Amino acid sequence: MLSAGCVIFFGLFLASKCDHSKPNIVFIVSDDQGFQDAGFRGSKILTPNIDKLAKNGVILDRHYVMPQCSPTRASLISGRYPIRTGFWKGNLKPTGEWGLNLNETTIPEMLKRNGYATHAVGKWHVGFYTYDHTPAKRGFHTFLGCYLGSQGYFSHKNSKNYDMREEYIDKRGRLVDNIRYDLEDKYNTDIFTKRAIDIISKHNKDEKSLFLYLAYTSPHAPLQVPADKYEKYTSHMVGETTGRRKFAAMVSVMDEGIGEVVDALDQYGLRDNTIIVFTSDNGALVGGKGSNYPFRGGKISLFEGGVRSLSFVNSPLLEVTGYTNKHLHHVVDWFTTFQYLAGDQTHQVKKPQLPLDGYNIWSSISRNISSGRQEVLLNMRESDHVKAFNIETIPAPEDSLIENAEYQPSRLDAKNDEFFVLIWNNWKLLTGSYVVQGWGPKYPLAQSLSLSTDDLGRNVENTTMLFNLESDPREERNVASSNMDVVQRMLRRQSEYKANMTLIYHRYKSSAGKTGVWRPWREHEH
Repeated sequence: MLSAGCVIFFGLFLASKCDHSKPNIVFIVSDDQGFQDAGFRGSKILTPNIDKLAKNGVILDRHYVMPQCSPTRASLISGRYPIRTGFWKGNLKPTGEWGLNLNETTIPEMLKRNGYATHAVGKWHVGFYTYDHTPAKRGFHTFLGCYLGSQGYFSHKNSKNYDMREEYIDKRGRLVDNIRYDLEDKYNTDIFTKRAIDIISKHNKDEKSLFLYLAYTSPHAPLQVPADKYEKYTSHMVGETTGRRKFAAMVSVMDEGIGEVVDALDQYGLRDNTIIVFTSDNGALVGGKGSNYPFRGGKISLFEGGVRSLSFVNSPLLEVTGYTNKHLHHVVDWFTTFQYLAGDQTHQVKKPQLPLDGYNIWSSISRNISSGRQEVLLNMRESDHVKAFNIETIPAPEDSLIENAEYQPSRLDAKNDEFFVLIWNNWKLLTGSYVVQGWGPKYPLAQSLSLSTDDLGRNVENTTMLFNLESDPREERNVASSNMDVVQRMLRRQSEYKANMTLIYHRYKSSAGKTGVWRPWREHEH
């Protein structure tokens, strides 16, 4: 917890640079964008706006996320590792009767109680089987976007069901869920950009600070982009496949939108007191159209290519800019950091604050110093927690709403295996049974590319790997046998983390929400 002196000092520091002590926060998330998929990382993809923000801000070289969409987003908005939220199991499926627990305090809830106007735009993907799990009930004043993890970029459909809505709480305290059929056939990246600009243009900076969560679905599959933008942004990509060029154009359209959002911050006088954070939610798929070069693996794997994200921060409030920060950070750190920036006092709130896993990384980023973080839990799985979700051990509840439910375990990997993956300083330990992936080349998507089965992914069992990320960031040399003291020290942390694992009552309903539109299908959490 911050001392009053720290909060007052920071408030005085910001007040000297702007009108308010609490900064505006614009948090931008891209979807399945690889570590190399931006111009400032050496890509051919045209991202001039992202490049300018990154180069004039602070590039985060060791910013870790989870290897899939839902776990990263749940960790971001809760400030807690997936072992605590239940998202250690992996992605939330459309018919999953679970979500981020309602006892979790979210970033928008915390910021709202500190006087922020909070708005979400884009992809949610942390639960919607009851309305209590949806964005407007989790702290956002407004939401425009999709509940699910993917959709057609023009149709806004997933499994033939529509998923584009606007929601808010009306003056009587009732949730309004407005299905936006009028947006059908409009490109969703443009929809999200336009909405973000509209929020900025209408924001009264003299009354509240702004928290804008802008979660694009781009460049997640399906690979769809307006024809004119495809030609505009990929004519220079001679020799690349059509799929790669579509992926690149999708990123470039998103970049164009980010530039327009930044222009709006300037136009409406918010930029001088705004912190812009950008991160991808996980790496690109190995064998897909993105690039995680120079790292090993990609989405779904716990190698660096899956969890080391493309990230940066840009703000006039930063003390030092124009450099690459190599300190250890994790996506859970943003809750604690924003809590500090907002001057939040947890002892004064009614809803109990669950233990956080994050560090305040503002000084680390602003001044290029260590945050004090020495380790990152990338994920773990324990068989006794997995078995608790098997049909044999969960009796079907007496509830006609779910009599056709399918009870089955969710999984991050190809099998329900036990594993433990931890970073400690420059050491990285992988132990147990997990997905192993290989490396993609620097320019991975030329037509001649052919990846082996081992590169794409295979499961190994009861295997321990230790890498020194400082000398071997590509994870090519397993040095476990010559560093057993390090292995044993890191393994001792496993039992401590296991004590904090959350067991969630988890099931699927085969017909959930399928009424032509994806909607919550239960009144309340049972």
